[in-house]
Amino acid sequence: MTLRVAFVDDEKMARKRLRRLLETLGDVEVVGEHASAEAFLPTMDPASVDVALLDIDMPGVDGLELAAMARRRGVPVIFVTAHEKHAVAAFARGAVHYLLKPVALEALDDALDRVRGRREPATRLALTVGDEVHLVAIAAISHATFDGTLVTVFGDEGRWLSSEPLADLERRLTGHDDFVRVHRRALVSLAHVERLQPQPSGGYLAVMRNGDQVPVARQAARDLRRRLSR
Repeated sequence: MTLRVAFVDDEKMARKRLRRLLETLGDVEVVGEHASAEAFLPTMDPASVDVALLDIDMPGVDGLELAAMARRRGVPVIFVTAHEKHAVAAFARGAVHYLLKPVALEALDDALDRVRGRREPATRLALTVGDEVHLVAIAAISHATFDGTLVTVFGDEGRWLSSEPLADLERRLTGHDDFVRVHRRALVSLAHVERLQPQPSGGYLAVMRNGDQVPVARQAARDLRRRLSR
């Protein structure tokens, strides 16, 4: 299973070296490279990032502050820093490991092993709505639709408007087999589909448990019907 890694360091050469090390490891996918905490925050989501590698001394939000935010969102953190003095504070914020620069490949792989051994599917999805980030239980999401401008995510706890492309949302839900893209403008959770209803036009509607109706493309209907019958 591929380990999805994002890293944050304000030094360009440090990022370049860390990327080179990560790309040497066969089961690692770099899903984010950022020069600041602020750049990483919108994508800091356990549904798409298995572990974040953080420097500590950075302008603006530093690595320790960022780690506290990552902990609240459920993203494991490994620190990669030039200073020993922050180790106690780092582990107080739930760090999985604390590596000193320059990092050896073996030490990095060993640190990542600690994450590999404890991974579980993410249970919450971070949705950026305006300037706010909402943590939504993935099991509570019924469907998402795109109206040409924004994506609306529907769930048991309400609905959220997001500017995130539907394709990106679908990617972040990879690994959760319940979610199926049924139309270029819609995806649904199988657990929330009540029935598949044919239309006179030849298309279909997925009728959700909450009564909402989601369009299903003709070519997607056969697969959806098969999966619903399991």
